[in-house]
Amino acid sequence: MSKVISGISMSLDGFVTGPNVTREQQLGDGGEVLHRWLHEPDPRDTELLDGMREGAGALLMGRLSYDLAEGDGGWGDGGPAGPVPCFVLTHNPPAPGTVRAPSVFTFVTDGVHSAVERAKAVAGGKVVAVHGASVAQQCLAAGLMDEIQIHLAPVLLGGGTRLFEHLGGRFRLERVAVIDSPNATHLRYKVIR
Repeated sequence: MSKVISGISMSLDGFVTGPNVTREQQLGDGGEVLHRWLHEPDPRDTELLDGMREGAGALLMGRLSYDLAEGDGGWGDGGPAGPVPCFVLTHNPPAPGTVRAPSVFTFVTDGVHSAVERAKAVAGGKVVAVHGASVAQQCLAAGLMDEIQIHLAPVLLGGGTRLFEHLGGRFRLERVAVIDSPNATHLRYKVIR
């Protein structure tokens, strides 16, 4: 059965973007340092990323992430994990005929439970990867998250988008892995239900 796993880069002070996120600056002011492990990888970073890509059977994301990077914003005709099916959680899907890669993107308007169910149905037993802070928060708050991967960058951003807001409660986690590289400390936690 597919696990729902959020994997996201974060600053030591808890931000997954810097302030002032735009299409041109998708990680906000100063936020590009969060992805140093992706762009200047150490062999440990590369091994981890390769495993994440190979393990992904579907991706769940929010509309803001889609709007920021779709098309010429960075993904071309695929999603953030390539041609892996992407389920975009939204209240307002794009107009028919305007989606650049309709074979990749499915827009889900009936809530996070439905989006996770649909993503699991196509994942083929592989991971449903959760992309972005808002959808990760929704999955965690709804009891749908199995694991959280934090790629902790050695930086204090001082502002931006926080990962652990709007959760509505306390959550217990069990650490299952730690991989250290010069670029990031990769932490993996199981969500205890």
